[in-house]
Amino acid sequence: MSKLRIAVQKSGRLNEDSMKILKAIGISIDNGKDQLKASARNFPVEVFYLRNGDIPQYLRDGVVDAAIIGENVLIEKGQDLKFVERLGFSKCKVSIAVPKDSKDTSLKDLNGKRIATSYPETVKKFLKAQGIDAKLHIINGSVEIAPSIGLADGICDIVSSGSTLFKNGLKEIEVLLKSEAVLAVSPILDEERQAILSKIQFRIQSVLKGRQSKYILLNAPNDKVEDIINVLPGMKSPTVLPLAKAGWSSVHSVINENEFWDVIDALKENGAEGLLVCPIEKMVL
Repeated sequence: MSKLRIAVQKSGRLNEDSMKILKAIGISIDNGKDQLKASARNFPVEVFYLRNGDIPQYLRDGVVDAAIIGENVLIEKGQDLKFVERLGFSKCKVSIAVPKDSKDTSLKDLNGKRIATSYPETVKKFLKAQGIDAKLHIINGSVEIAPSIGLADGICDIVSSGSTLFKNGLKEIEVLLKSEAVLAVSPILDEERQAILSKIQFRIQSVLKGRQSKYILLNAPNDKVEDIINVLPGMKSPTVLPLAKAGWSSVHSVINENEFWDVIDALKENGAEGLLVCPIEKMVL
């Protein structure tokens, strides 16, 4: 039986988050220290641990069938490749920054100046679209040091929390794009491996849906239940169960994390009491 070959970043935060989601979807990987390839014990999957920048080419060549990779890397090195799922973790920005004491405050101030970056294709395309003519210095590594050693007037790099910019005396002046981890696929994917990938996608969607949702239980007088149901944006219809206390019911439903506090406030205003909110590990629809 064929195995689906999935590439993940060899080390770093994206590697950790990738292995966490594989574990969350029930795929157990036996990988030792410095191992570059490992098989799952309980699912037809092999995991390849690769350098992030090399993964797009491995996808093109069909050496791996899928990859958990930053969208920013696909934009830079794999615009011809497709992804089938946004994974909701390893979120970051690709931003242009300059020294804090610089008089440059906007992108147009860098016209005719020097920008150091590890993302030349992304920066070239963005600058061209904005009508900015700047000279690029391509650096693989610590881009943030470039302005302080006189190599560049600004930089373009990944920004997560912004702490690295702060520590290096830099300020963000432009965001080129926002990125997160995605599940990318090889254009050379046979039918058997596509079927395995579809199962993985289904599991990932169930985990992500669970992470984005909360299970809510509340008590309410029977004459308030209809009003409360109208507030709840449940999956289909909330569950209503009678309580031992006469004239009262327990209402169970699921709400989206992004709507959480607005919904809670509305429920309280409509007579809900004893609200209990629980995380959801997985949600299969």
